Amino acid sequence: MSKEKNKDKTKDKGKGFIAEFKKFIMRGNVMDMAVGVIVGGAFTSIVTSLNQDLLTPILGIFGGTDFSGLYLKMGEGEAAPILYYGNFITAVINFLITAFVIFLLLKGINAISSKLSHEEKAAPAAPTTKKCPFCKSEIAIDATRCPHCTSQLEEAGQ
Repeated sequence: MSKEKNKDKTKDKGKGFIAEFKKFIMRGNVMDMAVGVIVGGAFTSIVTSLNQDLLTPILGIFGGTDFSGLYLKMGEGEAAPILYYGNFITAVINFLITAFVIFLLLKGINAISSKLSHEEKAAPAAPTTKKCPFCKSEIAIDATRCPHCTSQLEEAGQ
C-alpha cells in the first residue's frame, strides 16, 4: 500500500512540475523575451550587414585596412592554427554599432512617448479624517460624535 501512495505522490509531483513549467512558459514576459530574441537576431543581421558592407569598406578607404582580412598564422605548415583577429575586431565594431543604434532607438522612443503622454496630475485624495474641535483628536470625517471625548459635533463633514 505504501508503494501505491509513493507512486501517486510521484505522479502528483510530476504533474505539478509540468503544470508549473507550462505556467512559466505561458507567462507574458517569457513570450515577450522570445519575441525579443527573434527580433534581436534579425536586427543583428541588419547591423552586421551595415558594418561589413558599408562601414568597413569606408573605414578601409581612410585607414587603408579592412579588418576582416587580418589574421595571424601561428606556426608553419597547413595545420598551423590561424587567429582571425580581424573578424574579432569586426565583431566588436558590430556590437558597438548595434548598441549605439539600440540606444538611439530607445532614446527616440522615450522622447516620443514622453511627448505623447500628457499625464494629468491626480487630484489630491479627499480627506478621510478631521480634528475634533473639542479634544483635537483625529476622527472620521463623517462622525457626528467624537469617540474620544464623546462631544456632540455640530454637523457631519465639519
